[in-house]
Amino acid sequence: MLLMPRTRSRLLAVLAAATTLTMAPLTAQAARTAQVAPATTAAAPFASAGTEAVQQQRPGPSRKVLLQILALNDFHGQLEKSTSSSSGAINGTPAGGAEYLATHLRQLRRKAVANGRSSITVAAGDLIGATPLISAAFHDEPTIEAMNRLGLRISSVGNHEFDEGGRELLRMQRGGCLDDGDGANNQNSCPDHTFKGADFQYLAANVERTSNGRTIFPAVSVKRFKGVPVGFIGMTLQNTPNIVTKSGVRGLRFTDEVRTANRVAKRLDRRGIRSIVVLVHEGGFPADPSAYNSCPGISGPIVDINRGLSPRIDVVVTGHTHQAYKCRLEDPDDNRRLVTSASSLGRLVTDIKLSISRRTGDVIRPSERASNRVVTQDVRRARGISELIAKYSKLVLPISSEVIGHLAGGATAVTETVDESQESPLGNLIADSQKADPSTVTGNRPTEIAFMNPGGIRSDLTAGAGGAITFGSAFTVQPFNNYLVSMDLTGAQILALLEQQWTGENAAEPRILSVSGLTYSYRGTGPGPYELLPQTVRVNGTALDEGRTYRVVANSFLADGGDAFSEFAEATGTFFGGLDIDALADYLKANDPYTPGPTDRITLAP
Repeated sequence: MLLMPRTRSRLLAVLAAATTLTMAPLTAQAARTAQVAPATTAAAPFASAGTEAVQQQRPGPSRKVLLQILALNDFHGQLEKSTSSSSGAINGTPAGGAEYLATHLRQLRRKAVANGRSSITVAAGDLIGATPLISAAFHDEPTIEAMNRLGLRISSVGNHEFDEGGRELLRMQRGGCLDDGDGANNQNSCPDHTFKGADFQYLAANVERTSNGRTIFPAVSVKRFKGVPVGFIGMTLQNTPNIVTKSGVRGLRFTDEVRTANRVAKRLDRRGIRSIVVLVHEGGFPADPSAYNSCPGISGPIVDINRGLSPRIDVVVTGHTHQAYKCRLEDPDDNRRLVTSASSLGRLVTDIKLSISRRTGDVIRPSERASNRVVTQDVRRARGISELIAKYSKLVLPISSEVIGHLAGGATAVTETVDESQESPLGNLIADSQKADPSTVTGNRPTEIAFMNPGGIRSDLTAGAGGAITFGSAFTVQPFNNYLVSMDLTGAQILALLEQQWTGENAAEPRILSVSGLTYSYRGTGPGPYELLPQTVRVNGTALDEGRTYRVVANSFLADGGDAFSEFAEATGTFFGGLDIDALADYLKANDPYTPGPTDRITLAP
């Protein structure tokens, strides 16, 4: 069972030094076997006869092999259906929830089998990490178990797979239990059974150990469908080290997506494997996000990646941007190939249909088809998934249901929606909570300024009956278990930090930080250029002094220089406090009921 501690000063903390795990590494022979293993005949629960069993049928007289690929991405442990209208619907239609996802996958497989197709289910990363409390409280073991029951067979790693480090990610694959104090920090590995790990294979073609240059997982998985081999290459974005904590990627090197995939594709081609699918955790941004079965005006990293990927590669399944699209983009030989993404949180499934020539072993490109299917909630719930959710919901209930505050005046949410300056009410609340947190105070020097990264805010803060805010609702907003770090920055460094919001790696997609204790103005919208107005920068009402040292607080992700805010890494006098989620909970308790304030800290100058 999940235990409640007497205090929550270190709620949900994951300290690598405090955990112990014993597991035998894969042998070299086992690793080679994993890379080229044929499809197994054992079907997981809810993996109907349309999955691996079909792959072993004897070749028929047809000159083509028909294959269905069902693709997911960015699931983020969304086992339960979302209650947020912004993250739980597709064009107004309620969507998602693992119980319904399982049923939709089963129905799609059955239909494919009835039409003579083999079927396999794959994913393009971020299955875990940034997950709701029902999964996070158990180190994301529930999500892996759900994926096993959904019949997932292959997944690339994503950046969030590294949130708790490479060692913990290996445990997700292989199984085993963490010695986490049996729930002493409100996290409990293996609460009532031994965690067996993933039935599916994680792939990481571009994630190498710096010690020996070997990938942490196989680069490729080869499956045979009615005798014809298909290679699946899995990768995450090369920029992963800049968007996760340093401890999460320590000892790992992330290589270029295009060069890596092309090298592996060439190797597959030499082995006679002509049909190749890339699962890459990087994506794009269509001009019309609601057009989920097309890709009007798509931009972003995946456009350049696709342009550089070898013509040997037939399909590119993407993720990371949480967008939905189905594209036919030209490869270097000017032939069109499918590039897809299925939004996020299990709200869509991409149904890809391929025809493969028996004579050449290659995908017949003109026959490629795909459709993003909405995971509607009007189908029967899958019983096995429902039972899994019910079990973990009961275990986590004492934590998730605790009321930590209320919203005043009948408000139902503090929204993450930004105004024209990219400031949001929720960002302000979180920054205020971090500035007020006493755990970061050292040497009787209270913090004067707080910064919060926009990517760390995952949803609106919603209230229930009577405006009640539960710990579970707060955790949905901030699910990363980041520590707060106070530090010294000069006024000149703060100005440089503000400039980094729209320069360097953030030039293509500016990241405006939420602030507390700081006000300023800037010029620029859309693609920019952006210009900070230094004379407008004030600290708690007083003009910024470039020569003075200020006490600043941010979460440990930013303090490491995350999101390309390298100025944080130049700070001195760093001191680690408590968890960001604790700060938010304590602030809401101290300001109960809470009234969301105006967004007037950052202004857009004409």
